[in-house]
Amino acid sequence: MDVLLDRYGRTFASEAGIKLADQPRPLYQLLVLSTLLSARISGDVAVAAARELFAAGYSTPKAMREATWQDRVDALGRGHYRRYDERTATMLGQGAELLLDRWRGDLRRLRDEAGGDPRGIAGLLTEFPGIGSTGADIFLREVQAVWSQVAPHLDKKVLDGAANVGLPRQERSLARLARSGDELARLSAALVRVSRSKRTAEEVKSAAAR
Repeated sequence: MDVLLDRYGRTFASEAGIKLADQPRPLYQLLVLSTLLSARISGDVAVAAARELFAAGYSTPKAMREATWQDRVDALGRGHYRRYDERTATMLGQGAELLLDRWRGDLRRLRDEAGGDPRGIAGLLTEFPGIGSTGADIFLREVQAVWSQVAPHLDKKVLDGAANVGLPRQERSLARLARSGDELARLSAALVRVSRSKRTAEEVKSAAAR
């Protein structure tokens, strides 16, 4: 745990410059990041693209909707999110409009509509263009730092990473190792990274054995 958190325990939200809190703006930023991470593109590129969108001022659904399609394409391009830039620019505009029209720009209203139930929240999240089951898992993994209702949310990627380093592969057993929602989100991010690389898993095990 110590090695994991020390070396890889940085959430994707924090990498994208999102100061996650139970407030409309950072929750929307997390939704944007989850949309970008859902594509078949490297996590580093998705994070860089999110940073460019936010630097351009598109960190609220109103600002995202009011930006032109070309503005969004250009920001994604600056983050080297080129393969999916045009399609994603369209989806971000549509998603911002949906959030404003249905939940008045506040994802807490979506959470409340689902009664705080993780499956219900995931189902509503998939109504956003570009957010499928993978994107919903990404959002829930990160938001559990501030939404205690959804914790623990440890999906297959997290549990696969846990198995790779010898930690429990059962959700409840693994969740008990974390001391807070924030640490659980950090652990989840670390284990996702470990699940993608056998070399990283071996590095963690080797360091922990010293």
